[in-house]
Amino acid sequence: MVDIKLGVYCAADDEVKNTLSLERMETAAKEEKAVVFRIHENISSPEGEELIRKDIEEKGLDRIVVLDRSHRTYPDFFDFGEDILVEQVPLREWVIWSHDPDEDPEDEEENHTQLLAEDYLRMACAKLGNTKPPHRIETENSISRTVLVIGGGIAGIRSALNSARAGYEVVLVEKEERLGGWSAKFKKSFPSKPPYDKLTENNINSFIEQLNNEQNIKIHLSTIIKKISGQPGEFVVTLQNGSEPEVINVGSIIQATGWRPYEAKKLGHLGYGNKNVITNIQFEEMLTDGNIVIPSNGKAPGSIAFIQCAGSRDKEHLPYCSAVCCRASLKHAMQIREQYPDTKVYILYKDIRSPGQYELFYQAAQNDPGFFFTKGEVVEVRASENDTIEIDLDETLLGEKITVCADMLVLATGMVPSTFVEDGVVESSGGEDAPDTPVEDEVPEDGKKMASGAEKGAQILNLSYRQGTDLPTLKYGFPDSHFICFPYETRRTGIFAAGTVRAPMDIAQVTNDAAGAALKAIQAIELVDKGQALHPRARDISWPEFSLQRCTQCKRCTEDCPFGALDEDDKGTPQNNIARCRRCGTCMGACPERIINFEDYSVPMGNDMIKAFEMPEEDEEKPRIMAFMCENDALPALEAAAQKRIKWSPWIRIFPVRCLGSVNLVWITNCLDAGYDGIILIGCKHGENYQCHFIRGSELAEYRMGNIQEKLKQMALEEERVQVEAVTITDWEKVPKILNDYAEEIEEIGPNPFKDF
Repeated sequence: MVDIKLGVYCAADDEVKNTLSLERMETAAKEEKAVVFRIHENISSPEGEELIRKDIEEKGLDRIVVLDRSHRTYPDFFDFGEDILVEQVPLREWVIWSHDPDEDPEDEEENHTQLLAEDYLRMACAKLGNTKPPHRIETENSISRTVLVIGGGIAGIRSALNSARAGYEVVLVEKEERLGGWSAKFKKSFPSKPPYDKLTENNINSFIEQLNNEQNIKIHLSTIIKKISGQPGEFVVTLQNGSEPEVINVGSIIQATGWRPYEAKKLGHLGYGNKNVITNIQFEEMLTDGNIVIPSNGKAPGSIAFIQCAGSRDKEHLPYCSAVCCRASLKHAMQIREQYPDTKVYILYKDIRSPGQYELFYQAAQNDPGFFFTKGEVVEVRASENDTIEIDLDETLLGEKITVCADMLVLATGMVPSTFVEDGVVESSGGEDAPDTPVEDEVPEDGKKMASGAEKGAQILNLSYRQGTDLPTLKYGFPDSHFICFPYETRRTGIFAAGTVRAPMDIAQVTNDAAGAALKAIQAIELVDKGQALHPRARDISWPEFSLQRCTQCKRCTEDCPFGALDEDDKGTPQNNIARCRRCGTCMGACPERIINFEDYSVPMGNDMIKAFEMPEEDEEKPRIMAFMCENDALPALEAAAQKRIKWSPWIRIFPVRCLGSVNLVWITNCLDAGYDGIILIGCKHGENYQCHFIRGSELAEYRMGNIQEKLKQMALEEERVQVEAVTITDWEKVPKILNDYAEEIEEIGPNPFKDF
């Protein structure tokens, strides 16, 4: 406990006074050594804030508890400076709106709602009693305000221009000898202005010219990244161009390394290998050269067929839609008709995907009498005796099988990110310090792979991180991120993905993506410069401190950190890179020695909060259930339910956590020792389509709780006394039901046998 001066302030409108005894709330506050207890009809108001501010000045208060609404409702109130800690207790959401008033709040034997409110007051006081105001990180070196952009295609060019025009120095690195990427190879682009029915000339050269004329941008061509070390604000990057490496310091990084076509050699079932069957990329080269000919005889084609989704939307190849193939084929078809008006074009599709204004583009193609659109599944592709290509289709709109004959066939192959590695073959950028093979995940003795894992990626970045050389990927080689809540973020703090390396997209989408990634890269520099965390706990100035004298080098923290914030020395001692940390506390939850703590979020703080709740005797028949709930999805969903006046069991006591991954097992054992009859952890949805803001926190919690349940069985206790549930933020109807069902289950099981010990 620290020496504090505590003030407690409670809302006192009719809704509160008709539900609770404010006299008993004051008694509970005084028992918690509160210097001040005040009520105000509208405490969450400028008048209420001024009341608190006056007491802070006159009475020297440094800890404030406000009993009213969730901080999500009033996030801008009660900021009294970094040295004054404020805890907002959602009295209405957690108590008044979600529970029925007691018949007599003064009856200590029969009330439940009053006890609930008092418990939350005690919990808040206990939390503040073992919490210090976090102090900002003091960096030894000055923060670099340079943005590194890797990749010189349209995404990299636009990211660099956006960053430079915002006043930041930019270093752009391109491995090829020229800028432009794939865009430089395209003669024309999709329509970009009304009426969206005509192709536009490719304007990539104008952007390259702007890039070359921008004073804030330094361009490195024919250059690779040999090594990246350090952290946001202090990245140390070794560039390799020829024999002489160059070391630069940057503040943040944008990876815009683009895409490559899906390997057409795998599409033999679609005719690839036949000389008159080519890919859309090969066809684009013909268009750029201005010479469209049948490969087998060099003559102008009388008919050309396009097979859409060649390798895309296929569980045997790329399960996803590559986004631009349909429009690319429409573009190619229009270019064919411009050069050869008599050539017939067959587009064989599963679905035509041309969203937004591009629908007008599709309609323009449909109006061309030389276009033939046919929906169907390709059954067989074969060459006839005269070298024409025959395509058999089934499941057509005509309801019968058909065969399309054409002089040549173009396969609209899908987009694969540059980070994708097929069959475990690593495509190294050539850095001497890069390992020959990717680092494998470490597998614990029980055989369950729970470490966040080193990326078996393309070794483009060549990070000197304990967890791997490149960005961890989610599916199909795309960088792993919480795509709903922060699309440009990756699992490497301060490194942002932009363009087609992040997701399939066209040039217009890439342009928007580059702007978003540039803003995130700039934001990263500014936040780190202020000693603040990046998303999702943006502006948080707390950070984990390690008491290394008690470290056993078990490596659990370094393995479990979702963001690669921890490296380790040769002995396995963790080395903290503070600016990489997202402040989730997963390392705190992982540590068996409990040596990792934040000043305002710690294992001792949690222990005090657990003990703060009043524990009824067994014969009182008032079960107590601790609910550890994630602040990102579970708690907002529960509070949304409360706003709709949905009720849940009065036996539940809510313990908010940054992430379920931060729940240390000692909290669970302390709950059991304290007499809690049940413990439930409710976090974000995990698995294939995870929703966890901290990537794997809820998944790790479920794994750890499985170990606890095994211990319970060994102690002849019911494993149901510890339960883990996953929800999304929209599950406001589901969360109260989970709590109520669990409360009923615990009532059936009966009291914790440790309750009276």
